[in-house]
Amino acid sequence: MRRVSVARAGQVVLHDLNLRIEAGEHVAIMGPNGSGKSTLIKTITRELYPMQQEGSYMSLFGQEGWDVSELRSMLGIVNNDLAPFHSRPITGRDAVLSGFFSSIGLWRHQKIKPEMREKTRELMEWLEISHIADRIVKEMSSGELRRVMIARALVHDARALLLDEPSNSLDVSAQIELRQTLSKLAQSGIALLMITHHLPDVIPDIDRVIFLREGRIVGDGPKSKLLTPAKLGSLFGCPIHVIKQDGYYHLVS
Repeated sequence: MRRVSVARAGQVVLHDLNLRIEAGEHVAIMGPNGSGKSTLIKTITRELYPMQQEGSYMSLFGQEGWDVSELRSMLGIVNNDLAPFHSRPITGRDAVLSGFFSSIGLWRHQKIKPEMREKTRELMEWLEISHIADRIVKEMSSGELRRVMIARALVHDARALLLDEPSNSLDVSAQIELRQTLSKLAQSGIALLMITHHLPDVIPDIDRVIFLREGRIVGDGPKSKLLTPAKLGSLFGCPIHVIKQDGYYHLVS
């Protein structure tokens, strides 16, 4: 991105962003509510488009113009909008399979090929959720459902996974399992771009952190330089104490 600005409802939300993320890089984006984090993700996925202005430029995977359906097969998206999957009985297997069609569950008109079923089986096995393949989504724990949504996002062999607050609503055990899953994904070669408020979500595999405030990048660099009490306190506008243990950062009172 070069000089990228984005408006929503007539108000500029992102201001003149200059940002480059390399293929395979793992990045965490942090900032207070309303700082433009989700807008940035939606701009990357082409749900939103930059304003036209002189010098503005944006490319993804080295290409400016995209068929959105093709782009989204390369960008797996995991967010917290899970309500549609509770609207009717959908099994874990069908939830993952529906990723091939970008639908909520499966429908009679959709033709499921044997290779789709095999890919779904492999992903669920790799993410250690084969045991919930036949379980109805609304009967799953939040942690189980989050891993199902990750599998769904990966059915097209995405080159990058975009995660919006992935540990929200998860209990401590599920948060630990999620972070283990994220580490496994990172080590497999899939790029991670994650929005989070939770310091422990910045797994050891993620080295680069970007700070957003009021729609502007106010910090970008190694987490060792940015995840300090002074810089986090400045970002969130309050005193913050941080400890590092086993490669993870934690807030302490």
